[in-house]
Amino acid sequence: MNTIRVDRAAQVWTVTITRPEVRNAVDGPTAHALADAFRAFDADAEAQVAILTGEGGHFCAGADLRTVASGISPGELGAADQGLTLALDDDMSHDGPMGPSRLDLTKPVIAAVEGYAVAGGLELAVWCDLRVAAKTATFGVYCRRFGVPLIDGGTIRLTRLLGESRAMDLILTGRGVGAEEALLLGLANRVVGHGEALAAAQMLAGQIAAFPQQCLRNDRRSARRQHGLSMRDALAQEFALGRATLASGEAQGGAQRFVSGAGKHGRFDGA
Repeated sequence: MNTIRVDRAAQVWTVTITRPEVRNAVDGPTAHALADAFRAFDADAEAQVAILTGEGGHFCAGADLRTVASGISPGELGAADQGLTLALDDDMSHDGPMGPSRLDLTKPVIAAVEGYAVAGGLELAVWCDLRVAAKTATFGVYCRRFGVPLIDGGTIRLTRLLGESRAMDLILTGRGVGAEEALLLGLANRVVGHGEALAAAQMLAGQIAAFPQQCLRNDRRSARRQHGLSMRDALAQEFALGRATLASGEAQGGAQRFVSGAGKHGRFDGA
């Protein structure tokens, strides 16, 4: 049975977890399918932006604890006698237990969050570049109460997004965070009405897809890869990526459009 659905509409892909009976909890086949879907998205020349969402009113409730209870990690990387111990290569070549959490994509992904984005589902949400949340959404490290660790980047990405103090509040307490607080924390980027997250994410994706893509992707890459670099090295990386954009001719074409009258006074029509 397929546990995800991929809808390709022009330049925007929508990847939906389709396990509503378990609030879109991720088991092994679902993890592999998600990773494969995002690899295909990144390799598709036409695709510009992807959306990750869940079916039936919830984003994702994390790992399917029925597999964890049997001693097997969601991505089937652990053995029954190893619990959640991962047999990973030094180069981290395996997919994450939740699927795509170790992929370093060249294009942006937006999470459209309704209902629960908790435990591993929270890790999937913060793997995305942006998060559009319905006002009834709930984020949280709910796996805290069951002794299941964050092993899909949650301890790292939460800390980078929120800062150590706020991340520790979520990581240590396991408390639920509503959409409005998530917006204040920087965990959510947009808050919309109940049932409107996907439509709002699709609108946002369309706006992002309309921009000149090489510039957008290189600026995104600079922001993503500056962690751990000195200021000097981060500036050198930014300059090299910017120079590549300029060499592509994309900026010159954009400047010519501006001079001809396009985009003035804050307007942008994607032309």
